[in-house]
Amino acid sequence: LKALHEVFVSAAKTTAVIMFLVAAAMVSAWLITVADIPSAMVGLLEPLMDSPTLLLIAIMLLVIAVGTAMDMTPTILILTPVLMPIVKAAGIDPVYFGVLFIMNNAIGLITPPVGTVLNVVAGVGKMKMDEVTRGVLPFMTAQFAVMFLLVLFPSLVLVPARWLTH
Repeated sequence: LKALHEVFVSAAKTTAVIMFLVAAAMVSAWLITVADIPSAMVGLLEPLMDSPTLLLIAIMLLVIAVGTAMDMTPTILILTPVLMPIVKAAGIDPVYFGVLFIMNNAIGLITPPVGTVLNVVAGVGKMKMDEVTRGVLPFMTAQFAVMFLLVLFPSLVLVPARWLTH
């Protein structure tokens, strides 16, 4: 019974931290929207809008960089209101963008040296960060190869998505 109490307390603490992060991300997303930062970003990225592929690569690099330092939920809540107007203005399919966004965020979560998932794995497995990084490199290589293919061939994402909606 005492162990059950400890589990509940631990779960409550973890949930509180996560909910605080989600709340902070939602406030940040609201402030970003109210400050009309998406319009400013459209202005900055306007030179890239002639090439949706180049624009996607720039955005995906940003998502990977942010994903190394921030968990997926806050990244989605903060970046989506900023990036979606840009994506729509460039004529990029929102479903395609969403798949790339989530995949790149996942890459960011395991990207050394900061990758938050790497830190969790190292802590839980009681391993050194070097060991975890070496272990994750083949998976990162595979993820980058898949991302490269998806950026070059959007139909790999869009055709199955259309099958599911028709």
